[in-house]
Amino acid sequence: MSRFDRYMLSQLLILFSFFALVLVSVYWVNRAVKLFDTLIANGQSALVFLEFSALSLPKVIWLVIPMSVFAAAVYVTNRLSSESELTVMQATGFSPWRLARPVLMFGIVVMLMMSVLSHYLVPASTERLKQRERDITENITARLLTEGTFLHPTNGVTFYIREITADGVLKDVFLSDGRDPDQISTYTASESYLVNSDTGPKMIMVDGIAQIYTPLDNRLFTTNYADFTYDISSLIRRPEERPKSIEFISTFRLLSDPESVMAETGAGYGDVMEEAHGRFNRPLMVVSAALIGFATLLLGGYSRFGVWRQIVIAFVLLILVEMVRSTTLDPVTSNGDLWPLIYAPSVFGFALSAALLWLAGHPIHWRRRLAA
Repeated sequence: MSRFDRYMLSQLLILFSFFALVLVSVYWVNRAVKLFDTLIANGQSALVFLEFSALSLPKVIWLVIPMSVFAAAVYVTNRLSSESELTVMQATGFSPWRLARPVLMFGIVVMLMMSVLSHYLVPASTERLKQRERDITENITARLLTEGTFLHPTNGVTFYIREITADGVLKDVFLSDGRDPDQISTYTASESYLVNSDTGPKMIMVDGIAQIYTPLDNRLFTTNYADFTYDISSLIRRPEERPKSIEFISTFRLLSDPESVMAETGAGYGDVMEEAHGRFNRPLMVVSAALIGFATLLLGGYSRFGVWRQIVIAFVLLILVEMVRSTTLDPVTSNGDLWPLIYAPSVFGFALSAALLWLAGHPIHWRRRLAA
């Protein structure tokens, strides 16, 4: 690797890291605010919030890498062009194809990072995140055990605990159940305990009063009790059991045994093929995005006014590649045998890059044709 290649590659990696950090921070902050409100409102600790944030990071990084690669390629090329460094290198005999070598190396490095995310980290973290969300939903302590706050675990039910001791005893409990409009029940207890049984979670209330009010005849029945068992399983909203998503299945299994994946997830053959080959195509698109950004700006040559027009063109070309990707999704999901179409946007992106590099190496020919 020549000194110029090392210099340009280092610049690309530094700028890529900067843009990735900024974009990940923006995405993460937006998600963290909603996540914090949801988890803390449900009585979760800060450790659970940090766990959920960490599990969501691989997907966020996976989303921002293509944008970061394109931004880094455009920024570095623009700076080298404005400072005449590319012009000097071309004057020494470097062709556009030779100048693109460090950009290609940069794209390959990021492609490997993207591949690790696509094939391993994102499926594993997403599956773990969904599992933890189900655990939180089913967790009794997360929904009921919050001191000094009136909770409404479901419509018509109000629950309050003054204090929770270190050994798990609930002090001064208040429970109002108004789900039946013909009979409103209110229970108070000096102490309560949560236990699990074969029929679901129960709350044993000790030394309390039960009040039952019937609005139809405006009567109130009061009963003192030494201990009382209340079934709280109906207060816990259990998530519906859903088939496993193909996002969680490993790439090897998607390709080697699609029939069992279809039976397990309920997805079609086209969905399985689109998911599997899409994990290969997205990293390839990262390489084409870097080359498109570099090759488009190389067309402008040196100009003291910058290459803002080429930047706009590069952005439009990137959108065009993404449009090609979108148009291939429906045919593949409808017919899995058409899975080679998944790679059409990558092939199209590489073809665009090659055409742009050729035009940059023959500026006189295509400018004359445009003038004619």
